[in-house]
Amino acid sequence: MKIKSILVSQPKPATEKSPYFDLAKKYNLKIDFRPFVQVEGVSMKEFRCCKVDVAQHSAIIFNSRTAIDHFFRICEEMKVAINDAWKYFCISESIAFYLQKYVVYRKRKIFCGNGTFDDLLELIKKNPDEKFIVPLSDIHKQEIPSKLTKANIDFTKAILYRTVSADLSDLKDVNYDILVFFSPAGVASLLQNFPEFHQNGTRIATFGPATANAVETHSLRLDIQAPATKAPSMTAALEQYIKAQK
Repeated sequence: MKIKSILVSQPKPATEKSPYFDLAKKYNLKIDFRPFVQVEGVSMKEFRCCKVDVAQHSAIIFNSRTAIDHFFRICEEMKVAINDAWKYFCISESIAFYLQKYVVYRKRKIFCGNGTFDDLLELIKKNPDEKFIVPLSDIHKQEIPSKLTKANIDFTKAILYRTVSADLSDLKDVNYDILVFFSPAGVASLLQNFPEFHQNGTRIATFGPATANAVETHSLRLDIQAPATKAPSMTAALEQYIKAQK
């Protein structure tokens, strides 16, 4: 069956330079974008139940802009003063620059990695006397806490936001040839919104082993998987599949 339409369970790319648009043009495809999950902050009441005292920490580890937003949100709600002496450890330079939304960047002690936590961890190890707080989602990779523990870093996890299913009711009567998922939460959202979902001829594409496992766990058929040896990206995997169908 010829592929004509694809639904990508992520926000629409901010620029027209996305490889998805190149793919759509090359193969005359309709490619839509729609996040299947959304982020909501934990309430001040919920956070208090965790008994985490933000003010007792001297450094913060940020792995995303979302973590930054919710850290400063909870500080404002709980009336925690922003300590000028806090040190900020960010997984990448772009995330570090995002701090300008909340603090005077040039007056703060900010350290940034090259995009990997292993790289950032080397900077963290050089500050053994700091007490770190790590803002995270309720669904997060265990890499960060595991590696911090192994390195004997004094840290506290702070669950400040959660990933929940988005309302997809407007897609009830919309059909696509391929559904593209990037997280187990996206797969769960599909089935939560449409408990009577029958895959039939719809192909499912996933990125990463955890997402692929979620599809199989829910007894769905996995048709396209990335990354792969000859398809390191999702768009490469999609193109490879589309070519094979011709």
